[in-house]
Amino acid sequence: MLSPYHRYKSTLPFLITRHRFRMDIAIQSSPEKINVLAHQQYHSLDHLSPSNLPTNPLDLFRQWFTSVQGIVHEPEAMALSTASADGIPSTRIVLLKQADNHGFVFFTNYNSRKSREMQANPHASLAFYWREDHRQVRVVGPVEKVSREESEAYFQTRPLGSKIGAWASNQSAAIAEGELDHQINQIKKKFGVKEGDVDADIPLPDHWGGWRVIPNEVEFWAGKPSRLHDRVCYRRWDGPTNSEWRIERLAP
Repeated sequence: MLSPYHRYKSTLPFLITRHRFRMDIAIQSSPEKINVLAHQQYHSLDHLSPSNLPTNPLDLFRQWFTSVQGIVHEPEAMALSTASADGIPSTRIVLLKQADNHGFVFFTNYNSRKSREMQANPHASLAFYWREDHRQVRVVGPVEKVSREESEAYFQTRPLGSKIGAWASNQSAAIAEGELDHQINQIKKKFGVKEGDVDADIPLPDHWGGWRVIPNEVEFWAGKPSRLHDRVCYRRWDGPTNSEWRIERLAP
């Protein structure tokens, strides 16, 4: 009689073939192109309607963000889209650090590409995608730098390595092999950081701090079968200084 291990081992070729078969169904790949054939269905329990939602989008965002803790890995991850003065867009993932009635805050190098683009074209959009919960949130609005005091308060909560990295990295600039390690060692010497240190008195760099996206528009998306998703959009009546919102249901 086969042991459990040998029974499992005897099924491996079938399992591997079955896995490959599923992948072949999901995609078709050739040197010229990749076709994605999967049709994932979504089954959010939410029913979004202007009649059953809070009047302020931050209240709904807080409910959703709180509810996905422990369900979604790194729910604070968000896609940040910016555009150059010429309108050329770029997108990357950053981490939300604060959300309140003033807006959505993240921190970065002020010399980075995203910062340069927001200085030239002071608008941005954010997108959260919580796959495990079949939800998305999209935010659009003007941007502003947070105060030096806010940046200082957050910077001091960062791990030592992150503080050193903020000084050492000229973010988005091209660098030579080994240059970053050299800069890190130079910063350690500058601030007297020794091997094994877990903390040091490292000040906030002038080139580093927070940005706030002030929402003019916040869309909530709840995935439904057959792509018939629930979508509602909050829009301010008269720009970012107005606290009044109108809520519209959107076609999927």
